[in-house]
Amino acid sequence: MQKKQLNFWQIMTMNFGFFGVQFSFGLQQSNMSSIYKYLGAEESELPLLWLAGPVTGLVVQPVIGAISDGTWSPKFGRRKPFFLIGAVIASLALVMMPYSSSIWMAAGLLWILDAANNIALEPYRAFISDKLPEKQHSFGFLVQSFFTGLGTTLANFTPVILVSFGILALTDKMENGIPVSTYWAFTIGAIASIITILITVFTTSEYPPTVEELRSVKASKKGKNLIIKIIKDISAALKGMPLAMKQLIPVMFFPWYAMFCYWQYLTSALSLSLYGTLDQSTSYFNQAQLLTGNLNGTYNIICFIIAFAMIPIAKNLGAKKLHFISLFIGGTGLLVMPFLNDIDILFIIPFGNGIEVSQIYLFAFGLGISWASMMAMPYQMLAASIPSEKTGIYMGIFNIFIVIPMIIQIFSVQYFVYDLLGRNPVNIIRLAGSFLILGGVFSLFVSQPKTD
Repeated sequence: MQKKQLNFWQIMTMNFGFFGVQFSFGLQQSNMSSIYKYLGAEESELPLLWLAGPVTGLVVQPVIGAISDGTWSPKFGRRKPFFLIGAVIASLALVMMPYSSSIWMAAGLLWILDAANNIALEPYRAFISDKLPEKQHSFGFLVQSFFTGLGTTLANFTPVILVSFGILALTDKMENGIPVSTYWAFTIGAIASIITILITVFTTSEYPPTVEELRSVKASKKGKNLIIKIIKDISAALKGMPLAMKQLIPVMFFPWYAMFCYWQYLTSALSLSLYGTLDQSTSYFNQAQLLTGNLNGTYNIICFIIAFAMIPIAKNLGAKKLHFISLFIGGTGLLVMPFLNDIDILFIIPFGNGIEVSQIYLFAFGLGISWASMMAMPYQMLAASIPSEKTGIYMGIFNIFIVIPMIIQIFSVQYFVYDLLGRNPVNIIRLAGSFLILGGVFSLFVSQPKTD
């Protein structure tokens, strides 16, 4: 099938729901460790409490990919039903999260939230290959990078904005100890998740399957158990995995191990390196939590600013070289993070009374470049090597390359690495920087057709 080339705004609207999904993920990245701490969790318990994301991703995305490949409704399409189902469930979980009365209630809601986000996320990756001709794949994935940065930025900055503009006080807390600013941020996230997905659903059509594809879809549903079919489809796809996809395994492993270290331990690392304490009852820890939101928001601002700039660079330099350079910059930033402070002011943004940007923000600038590349370049390297009729299932399997390093990170840090590194969250951040660079090195060895 000859796919129609879409214009800029058509590609933007088809990916708009990605903003809502990433807003939700952004809330998790900046707030879940703090929520667990407010509910009484110890530092050493944090990795295991983050298990929901990788496990649900491991199970949900390949399954949803296989199901969506074999789905077609003239009214609802192939991918859009999954967008909508995921958004509704995620919104409910977001609204309930700040009301958690215990660590395990928060962990349970996180399982639901991550499962819902993964239901929506995988079809969005496949949506690029479904809708766009190959020459527009790079642009499509980088638009998703843009919305990743924008959504996560706003998620990270929302509590800070509510406090900084005097709408809420830093000391305003719910009965369970969770800040009121966190409650409102999660509520706003729930609204964003629903609205942005609906924009995609109502503005973007899907290509109907060919006669042959439709016949295959109908035949696959006759006389077969759905679970057995899904297992067979996933097994067949794994056996037929293209070489480039295999080579991308370490490219995904080390950076995603690194990012999970970063999300789990940044607040604690900042509290220790800047204020000399890990006590969550102090105002210093609260300041570190808000600073985490600012820094995460900053790297995501850089992400969505640079996403479009990467399009011509990727064409000229190549995806794998660009990915190496991007990860090297971000990894170096994390390695130097413990040596930075929040006292020396780099510059002042002329907004309101002036927003001071201190030295500590330097590493976030580099991490934003890495994040933009992570959201686009591996998928661009992958897209050209997989069959179009199996895009959903291969994109779902590709997500395994993200969640397995997360699972390994959780158990290795929980039972081995944290102790090995002196039970010091700052050292965890240093490890993250080293792993980002290592992932960039492996990207140089990926076989890739010259289509950049």
